[in-house]
Amino acid sequence: MEQPSGMTDLQFPNHVCKLQRALYGLKQAPCACLADPSLFILHCSSGSLILLLYVDNMLFTGSNSQLLSTFIQLLHTEFAMKVLGPIHHFLGIEVTSTSHGLHLSQSHFVLTILERAEMVDCKPMSTPLEAKTKGLHNQTPLYEPTSYCAIIGALQYLTLTCPDLAYSVNYVSQFIHAPTQSHLKMAKRILRYVKGTLTLGLDLTSNTTLDLCAFSDSDWAGCPITCRSITGYYTFLGRDPIS
Repeated sequence: MEQPSGMTDLQFPNHVCKLQRALYGLKQAPCACLADPSLFILHCSSGSLILLLYVDNMLFTGSNSQLLSTFIQLLHTEFAMKVLGPIHHFLGIEVTSTSHGLHLSQSHFVLTILERAEMVDCKPMSTPLEAKTKGLHNQTPLYEPTSYCAIIGALQYLTLTCPDLAYSVNYVSQFIHAPTQSHLKMAKRILRYVKGTLTLGLDLTSNTTLDLCAFSDSDWAGCPITCRSITGYYTFLGRDPIS
């Protein structure tokens, strides 16, 4: 641990501050850093293992049940852990087994967002944004922008299984520094669209190829506010969308 740059105490250069709470990004709070998921693929003579690790949450699968059992026993000898059985949910993502593979969704998380925004009984919309946004008519700043930021943050996490929200959520997130009534109306329209698409999610098929295909489209100078061009893309690994 080190004292922050520019705030070094010359009398006590080796001392550090006692933080009342962890501050992300400080050298004094390394344990507060957010970790990215890590993927490990292990090959051995009896088969292969795939392990996904995020902080203290772990998913693993393998080419045969005997290999998985051996791996679990090995982990038990090294770590205090609990095996929860077949996957049903992971980090808020619901996982359902189907005849073709897995279905990923966040329906419970969607209901939580709607409850916080007091929009559980709202009328669904067929699109997350207007087809042709003609401008932001109500420029009145929000008196309490915290709720707007909370909605946008939750919607960003929802794009993990709802890539159809990627553009609209990216668009409204550009205004979190100074949101207005018009921006809040746009965010609530996304919530109304989400209300009508509760059952949608991502289908990951087990029988697929490893062909990597990408599709893109552009709307030149399509943004009515900035006159910037808009590009959309989908990337598939076989039949499964990955970005």
